Amino acid sequence: MVLVACVLSLVGCKQGNKKNLLPNVSGKAGEVLVIIEREQWEGNLGVAIRETLAMDTPYLAQREPLFSLSNVPVGNFNSMFKVHRNLLMININPQNQTNGVLYKNNIWAQPQAIVQINAADADQALELFNEAAPVISEFFEQSERDRIIANAKLYEESELRAPVQKVTGGFIHFPSGYRCRKFTDDFVWIADEKQYVQQYVMIYRYPVPAQEDVFSVESIIDNRNRIMRDNVPGMFDGSYMTTSTAQEPTTRSLRFKGRSFMETRGFWEVHGDFMGGPFVSHSFYSPDGKDIIVLEAFVFAPRYDKRQYLRQVEALLYSFEWDKAEKDEK
Repeated sequence: MVLVACVLSLVGCKQGNKKNLLPNVSGKAGEVLVIIEREQWEGNLGVAIRETLAMDTPYLAQREPLFSLSNVPVGNFNSMFKVHRNLLMININPQNQTNGVLYKNNIWAQPQAIVQINAADADQALELFNEAAPVISEFFEQSERDRIIANAKLYEESELRAPVQKVTGGFIHFPSGYRCRKFTDDFVWIADEKQYVQQYVMIYRYPVPAQEDVFSVESIIDNRNRIMRDNVPGMFDGSYMTTSTAQEPTTRSLRFKGRSFMETRGFWEVHGDFMGGPFVSHSFYSPDGKDIIVLEAFVFAPRYDKRQYLRQVEALLYSFEWDKAEKDEK
């Protein structure tokens, strides 16, 4: 996953003091404005863009696009659109001196993410987009996460650092509204529970399993199910959280800000009840290498689309930081 690691690092680079002079971005979370002529939007290039950026978000019960796309022809791209949060700009011109894919931040507004594709013709633009499609998608995804993290830091529930630190040796930036539901020596359950939407983060650790691939999906899920059975009871006697077998979880190896981890996505459910939803977790070694630490985000929102709720709580996992003392020991 070299491309993903590169773009995760790339998004963190901002453009100095100019940011302080820019207006705030417009547009809803999860929106991408595509600046492209109608002919290309309705042709092969537009199809490729939609297949990548508007593909079904993985591991959601209902079909929801990864991003909500809107098209603005190049001639209509004025100051109203320039301040949008996410811009994909297709610049097709045979007189372009340099063709390729450019990644930019905070040009007309802040915090803004811009991808610009310079190409001599539509065929070249399509080729450039297809080559960079995973990086483009992750660039916008991480930009959305960064906005959520920035807001969490601005309105942080700082008292939640202590229980997370005791379990992991690090902390997560939780925004206002989150509360600690359960705390033991090796497990923390933190929640933002509204009437119809519940967002949760669970942080736990367990000894590195002997003689097995500790980051295989089987090992991660077996340990997850054991810990959830012991710590997350359902509403009825004998009910407890577990991992749904309706769709097999998947894993991928990622690296973000110097921390390597295994991402796992799947569905949770409650054994003995009819509750469930999506989850995503990050699994990685403790600084001393003796334990596996897991940061897990999940949502329960049966009345609503879940893409943005899961994106919000998943972003908090990316805010994890080691305490300075832990860094010094590593």
